[in-house]
Amino acid sequence: MKKMVLVLVIIAIAVLAFQLRPVEGAVDKVVAIVETPSLINKDSLTIESRVSEPKGYKRVSYPKGSFENYLRNYDLKPFGSKIINYDGSKYFWQRGHIGILEVPVPKNGLQQCADALIRIRSEYLWDNDRKDEIGFNFTSGHYCSWKSYAEGYRPKINGSKVNFHKTASENHSKENFYKFLNLIYMYSGTLSLFNELESVKAKDLKIGDMLIKGGSPGHIVMLCDEVVNANGEKLFLLFQGNTPAQSVHLVKNLEDTSISPWYVLEDDATIPVSNYTFGSAKFVRFK
Repeated sequence: MKKMVLVLVIIAIAVLAFQLRPVEGAVDKVVAIVETPSLINKDSLTIESRVSEPKGYKRVSYPKGSFENYLRNYDLKPFGSKIINYDGSKYFWQRGHIGILEVPVPKNGLQQCADALIRIRSEYLWDNDRKDEIGFNFTSGHYCSWKSYAEGYRPKINGSKVNFHKTASENHSKENFYKFLNLIYMYSGTLSLFNELESVKAKDLKIGDMLIKGGSPGHIVMLCDEVVNANGEKLFLLFQGNTPAQSVHLVKNLEDTSISPWYVLEDDATIPVSNYTFGSAKFVRFK
């Protein structure tokens, strides 16, 4: 009988020890949480206020009215908002973002990854009375400006040949501006931007620059905030549109959670961003 009781006691101790054993990786996770507190401010509704600077870094200053300041202060939807496709459905992957930008997604499905950034750049120029600067190359290399479109000129496209003819009445309205953008979405993309825009080295990067892979399919993301430390080392926040056309979103850094959502950006680096990996980085800048 005593032997039986002893056996039961040993079994009970073993079960208890098993239940109280450290879960693999749990200690490391707890330490990580303590050492790297979240940089996300869930109650904030702009890019700058949503994400705090990592310890030892401060935001790079840009003048009011600049494209850099415009992007940094872009409005966000409430924290936890989902990425929505152009048809109203939820995107299948909801774990790679920490914010949704207040950029409407047209139901026509045209506003894909490059198009979303073209829209944001164009709206900035529109809002700052720089409308004559709005224009982009088609993939064919032909330049299409808002100015000529507003004056009634429309492209006649035959393969790789493009000619512009005045076939519409002059119309400088905001409604017509978005029709112009739909035309750009149809005939421009990552390949045209890759070929059209000025290349930038990582050491010279600033807010508004883009990381791009030109092609079909290609991909592109935009730098939307910037911090620097005492050694001159910089970190950046990134946002992206996607294919299918969907909510423009501020991405997490899934590779380095200690600084997420900030990124270290280097030339010729492999840079994963949520649902895409850039095998070799090329940075470009709008004119």
